[in-house]
Amino acid sequence: MAPGPLALALLVLLAPADPSPPAEEARSSNGGGGGPDDRSFVAEYFVQGAQKLSFYSWYANARLFRFRVPEDTVQLRWLLQASQGRGPDCGSTNVTVHFRHGAPPVINPLGTQFPANTSVRLAYNLTTTLATLVQNTTFVNVTGPAAGDWFMVAHLPKAAGKIEVKGISTPCTYSFQPDMFVLRVIDSLILEPDTPAQQTIAQPARPLHAKIFVPSYSAALHFELGGCKVNTSSPCALRVTLGSATLPSRSQKVLNCSGDCSGVLASPPWEKWLPITVESLSGPGTSISFQLKASFTVCKPDRASSFLSFYHSLNRSQEAPLPGGSPNATLLTGAGAAHNPLGQSSRCLRNQPVIREDLDVVSLHFRVLGDVGVPVQAEPPALLLFNLNSGMDSGGTLVLNLALNQVRGLTWHCPSWGTEAGLLGERRQLSLFPALSLQTGWSLGNASVWACLSASSPVLSVNATRGCHTAFSQGYPLNVSTSSPDATLIIPYPETANWFLSLQLLCPEGVGECDKAKAQVSVVTLLSPCFDNCGTYGQCSLLGRSYPYAGCSCKAGWSGWSCTEDTKAQPVGTQILATLLLTLSNLFFLPAIAVALYHYHLVEASVYTFNMFFSTFYHACDQPGIAVMCIMDYDTLQFCDFFGSVVSIWVTVLCMARLEKTLKYVLCVLGTLFIAMSLQLDRRGVWNMMGPCLVALLIMIAAWVHRGVTRRDCYPPSWKRWAFFLCPGITLAVVAIMVYAFIQTKENYFYTHSIWHILVASSVAFLLPPGDKLQNPWDWSRKLLCRYQICKNDREELYAVT
Repeated sequence: MAPGPLALALLVLLAPADPSPPAEEARSSNGGGGGPDDRSFVAEYFVQGAQKLSFYSWYANARLFRFRVPEDTVQLRWLLQASQGRGPDCGSTNVTVHFRHGAPPVINPLGTQFPANTSVRLAYNLTTTLATLVQNTTFVNVTGPAAGDWFMVAHLPKAAGKIEVKGISTPCTYSFQPDMFVLRVIDSLILEPDTPAQQTIAQPARPLHAKIFVPSYSAALHFELGGCKVNTSSPCALRVTLGSATLPSRSQKVLNCSGDCSGVLASPPWEKWLPITVESLSGPGTSISFQLKASFTVCKPDRASSFLSFYHSLNRSQEAPLPGGSPNATLLTGAGAAHNPLGQSSRCLRNQPVIREDLDVVSLHFRVLGDVGVPVQAEPPALLLFNLNSGMDSGGTLVLNLALNQVRGLTWHCPSWGTEAGLLGERRQLSLFPALSLQTGWSLGNASVWACLSASSPVLSVNATRGCHTAFSQGYPLNVSTSSPDATLIIPYPETANWFLSLQLLCPEGVGECDKAKAQVSVVTLLSPCFDNCGTYGQCSLLGRSYPYAGCSCKAGWSGWSCTEDTKAQPVGTQILATLLLTLSNLFFLPAIAVALYHYHLVEASVYTFNMFFSTFYHACDQPGIAVMCIMDYDTLQFCDFFGSVVSIWVTVLCMARLEKTLKYVLCVLGTLFIAMSLQLDRRGVWNMMGPCLVALLIMIAAWVHRGVTRRDCYPPSWKRWAFFLCPGITLAVVAIMVYAFIQTKENYFYTHSIWHILVASSVAFLLPPGDKLQNPWDWSRKLLCRYQICKNDREELYAVT
C-alpha cells in the first residue's frame, strides 16, 4: 500500500527524535524530529472507520478496534481522533481509550467486582478531554511493539441511566477514529544459535536490530555481548533490549553494558521471534564494534514418545506401558526440538496429551487424555498444553479447575480372576474390565501440588525460584493440598497464545520427602463466552462482527463483570413488587372496556382487551431475576404490546371524531395496517406513536370544526361534556406523555411506567364519547345473545322482523 501525501506528512512524525525514548508514551501534540536512514525502513499506515461512542454501562457500550502489527516493527504510533456533533446538548466530556496486546482489554470503568477466583489485570488506558466544537487529536507511541493483534476500546463516562425516547430527545453524537502508523525494519540481523556475529554501530542514532527464533522446549536463552571495541577514547557503553514492548508496563529485559556483558532469559516464548536491539550510549562520531552470541538450554521430555503411545492414550484402552513409550507421556503435537549442538539438555518435563474440542463460537473444552487425573511428582513437572492460538479464542473466559487426589497404595480386585495385586504409583486403564473394583488411598502429608498457568512458554524451574513467571510475563499460580484440595482460576479475555500448565509437588521439608509422595490431579479446562453464563441476573451476549467477543448485561440492580455484585441489587420482594405493579396496572383498562361496552363501542372494547392482555404478559416476561413468566416468544409479546398501545390511541381518537360508520371502519383498518408496518420498521421510534396520534387528531378536529360550522355552535355543545369528561381526559393524557417522555429512568421504570398505564387507561374512560341516542345502553348483549331481533332503519323509521 503506497502512502498518500497526508500519510507521508504524518509518517514524518513517526520517527522519534531520540532513538531511546520510553517504550510507551502518550501525548497530544504533533511532535516531530528526524529519523534513521529511510533505506533501512518501510513505513506503513492502517486506517479504520470512525465509530459512534456511547456512555458506558456495560462492555457493549465500548467500541472495539483491532489492529495487526507486522513483524519487525520498531516504532508504532496511534493517531486517536475524537470529535462531537453540534447539537444543543453537546458539552465537554471525557473519552477513555484502553489498549492491550493479544486480546480485548479487560476494563472496569464503574469500579465493580469480578467473580471470585478471577485474576484481573486491567488494561493500560488514557483519558482525553473533548471540548465543545473541538476535535481532539492524541498520539500514542510504542517503541519496539510486539507483533500480532492489538486491541483498543473507547467509551464515554458512566451513563446517566435516563431512558431516552427516540425522536423526542436529540443526544449529542460523539465519534472516535484510530489510525495506526508503523515503521518496520527490513535489514534485521538474524542470529543463529551458538554462532557469534560480529557487528559495528557507526552512528549512535542508528541502533542495531537483530532477532533469533526460539524453538519449542527452550528452557533458557543465554545472551552474550563480547569483544567490545571503540574507535575513540570513549567507554564502550551499550544498551541491549531483549523482547518486545506491550502495554501497560515494560515487558522487555534491558542490559546496560560497559564492555562485555551477558544475560539469561528463563522460559523465553516458544516458537516466536525474539527481537534484540543494541543501542550505542557513546557520543557522536563514536564507532563501536562487538560480537553477539546466543544459545539455548534445551528441556526434553523424560521419556520418548511414539505415535502408538498417543494412539493408545487417545483410545484409553492400553493395558500396560508400551516398550519404549509411556501411555501417560506424549510429545505436544507439532512441537519442534531446540537446536542444541553443545548438548546442553536435560529431561525436565513430562508431557500430558490434551485434545481441544471446539463446541461453538468462543466456546471449547480441553480434554486430558490418559488416566482420570494427571500424575504429579516432585521431578520432573507435568506439562499440559492448551492451544488458544487460533486468533479467535481471546473473546471469552478461560476457566481452569484443579481437584486433588493423593495415592499411597492402590489395590484392585477382579472377581473373574480371583486374585489381588498391589500397585504403587502405577495406573492402568480399566475401561475394558467393567467388573473390576478399584480402591485408592491417597496421602500427601505436608506436601502440596504447585501449579502455574502461563502464556507462550511454561515455567520449568519451580523448585529453584518458587515463582510463576516466564522471561517476559507473570503467570497465574495455583496450589492444592490435602487441606485445600480444589482450586479454580478464571481469566477473562485470555491472550492469544499457547497456554501451558505446569504441575509439580512441593515439600516444605525438602525434596527427599517428595520422592516418597505421589499425587494425581484432575484438570478441567474450558473456554466459555461468559463465566457461569452471567448468573441468574445477567444475560451473556455475543458482541462484535468480524471478531467475536462476549459480555454480560446485568439486570435487577446487579453489576460486575459477570453480574455477581449485589451491592445495589433489588431484593426478591422488590422484584415481585415491580412485576405486580407493571402487570396489575393494566387492569385499569377494565373501566375503559366497560365504558366502551356500555356505549356500544365494540371495536374499541376489543382493542382495549387485546392491549390489556398483551401488555400484562409482556411486562411479566420482560422482568429480570426470578419474577418472570413468558407465555410465548419475547419478541412476539413486545410487538403485540407496542401494537396494541398505538392502535388503542388510534381507535379512541377516531371514535371521538364521530364519523360515519363506513368511513370510521375503513380508517380503523387502514390505520391498523400502517401502524403494524411502522412498528416492524422501528418499535422504539416516537413517531410510530405520535404519527397515528397526530393524524387521528387532525381527523377529529376537522370533523368537529365541520359540525360546529354546520350547526353554528360549539362542538361538543354540552359544557358538562367538556368539564367532566374531555378536560379531565386530556389532562390525564398530557400528564401520561410527560411521565413517559421526561421522567422515566432505568431506576424508577417500574414505578413511572405503571403510572403511565394507569393514566392512559383512565384517560380513555373519560374521552370515549357517549353512544347513539337511538341505541339503548348495553344493547350489544341483546343482539349478540338473541336469535330474533327487531332491526331499525334510522332514516325510514320502518320495522321488520328478521
